[in-house]
Amino acid sequence: MRVRPTILLLSISLSLTACSLDEWTNQLTGPSEEEHPSEEQQIEEDENKTNEEENENREEESEKQHEDAHPNAYANELDEEVDEDGLTIIEEPDLIEVVVNKSRKLPEGYEPEELVKPDVRFPFEEDLPKKYMQPEAAAALEELFAAANDEGMRLYATSGYRSYETQEQIYESNVVEKGREEADKFSARPGTSEHQTGLAMDVTTAEMEFKLQQSFIDTKEGKWLADHAHEYGFVIRYLEGTNDITGYEYEPWHLRYVGKELSTDIHESGGTLEEFFGFHPE
Repeated sequence: MRVRPTILLLSISLSLTACSLDEWTNQLTGPSEEEHPSEEQQIEEDENKTNEEENENREEESEKQHEDAHPNAYANELDEEVDEDGLTIIEEPDLIEVVVNKSRKLPEGYEPEELVKPDVRFPFEEDLPKKYMQPEAAAALEELFAAANDEGMRLYATSGYRSYETQEQIYESNVVEKGREEADKFSARPGTSEHQTGLAMDVTTAEMEFKLQQSFIDTKEGKWLADHAHEYGFVIRYLEGTNDITGYEYEPWHLRYVGKELSTDIHESGGTLEEFFGFHPE
């Protein structure tokens, strides 16, 4: 009767010992092989990881270089139609950074959604459409004029918004007076004028007898605008020596609103809207 308990205890002891041996053996074999691959495998994994990291770094560097070169270029991303005259019809004319020029025209019948009259100095009393601008541009023009006043300068706004019909009359009048080839150097054909967007304003001074001439840059107001217009969201749209890019002769009086952040970037680039947004090949 005493032998059976002894046998039972011995059997249980051997069973437990076997389980312990199995666990110890598994710890020495299975997991050890997974956690510690061979030296060749480790070298291969390290090389693959290094190559992946290098490729990612190259891609990031390439993307950054492209962004630095043209941070706001979007010309190649657009899918715009071309009319029978070979002119591109602008797809989103209400964008604050819209690029309108001789080869890019506004859609037929385009008018800004809202126009307001900025509280600035004009050389005429009549309440004409050319006193008006889009609200955001008008508010910015008021800030610019106030800053000029503080510097002891007296700017005058002379020509803002122009409808398609008004631009058509102006262009045809210039053609009659100077011929089409000469008129195209300084006058926009209807539908291709920035003034139709309500984002542009021509400015002058009494010293200039309120005329729009390149000698405006020789006045203190002209020089101040060249240096400070960008601080208020404007750029000098048609820079000197860029008529092969913009299509127009130098116009130091023509202010174009694009917003303060963009105007600063464009001013610092030293280039035109066409170059900045990728509408002109380098």
